[in-house]
Amino acid sequence: MAAYKGTKGGTVQNFAGDPPAPINGQVWYNVASAIFNIAEVTTAGSWSTGGSLNTARIFQGGVNIGSAPHSALVAGDGPPPSGITEEYNGTAWTEKADLNVLRYASSGAGTTTAGLFFGGEAYPNPSPYQRAQTETWDGTSWAEVANLNTARQSAGGGGTQTSALMVGGEISATPNITAITESYNGTAWTEVADLNTARRFDALASADNTSAIAIGGYTTTGVANTESWNGTSWTEVNDLNTARYGGGGTGIVTAALYFGGDAPPGSPSKTGATEQYDGTSWTEVADLSTARQYLAGSGTTASAIGAGGQAAPGLTALTEEWLGAGSVVTKTITTS
Repeated sequence: MAAYKGTKGGTVQNFAGDPPAPINGQVWYNVASAIFNIAEVTTAGSWSTGGSLNTARIFQGGVNIGSAPHSALVAGDGPPPSGITEEYNGTAWTEKADLNVLRYASSGAGTTTAGLFFGGEAYPNPSPYQRAQTETWDGTSWAEVANLNTARQSAGGGGTQTSALMVGGEISATPNITAITESYNGTAWTEVADLNTARRFDALASADNTSAIAIGGYTTTGVANTESWNGTSWTEVNDLNTARYGGGGTGIVTAALYFGGDAPPGSPSKTGATEQYDGTSWTEVADLSTARQYLAGSGTTASAIGAGGQAAPGLTALTEEWLGAGSVVTKTITTS
């Protein structure tokens, strides 16, 4: 614990919990817990263990961060396909209303109160297994809206409920790995320019349907390829340091995070490697504590989560929370 001695030149205030926006070096007395706290700015990003999912799962879709730090929504998993939806409030997961269409390997966009889920697989039936259905989330329930033009699974997804992208993935045709990109405007999906490199199990970091990066994925093996979207076309930019697929991705085109995945060759090939993108290049930062693939990712480079996935030897319900460099954390002060 951090030790605090002397004076900071001001009166220590009382709060029922934490102050709304503490600054570096601020000290306060937490009345509820009867302890003194100090705010410190982190110098490096790190992962810590959060509350576990109620259902261990893989191939779940995840939406971007909500209004609270480390908040998220995940839905679906399998095989077999599921509609299970859980919401994270920064501490614990709560089961919510199920998706209307059971599936796994779907993609997500939006927030915990305005979410969008699309595509996925419904194996073992019906055939073809890939799904085109899109559903919106209002914080309480799911409603079906316009279908994708091309049914598919295991694609990168991101953006908002009214401005989203779905990129790459797996389709029923041969070859089954695709470069198709579709853009959603809140009403309908439109096919736009393809990726330069077709792939599945890729991740997407995107603020909306005009700005995104497609990260990693699988062609005949894991790739390090990263492509940037400007609303019209895709451009190859600097690669990941570690080629892989099935990792969690989040953020925006100038500040993204990619973590976990499968990085063959190697046994085991699952990885906890985490990389951060600054709009130009990728930098390796702190690893996940548990190496895994096919996990859900959501959030920003300041505050993100990685939930579920396939670890060794099987599925996991583990949630890890990312706190980026420069974030303010609360520490307890020893008074004796």
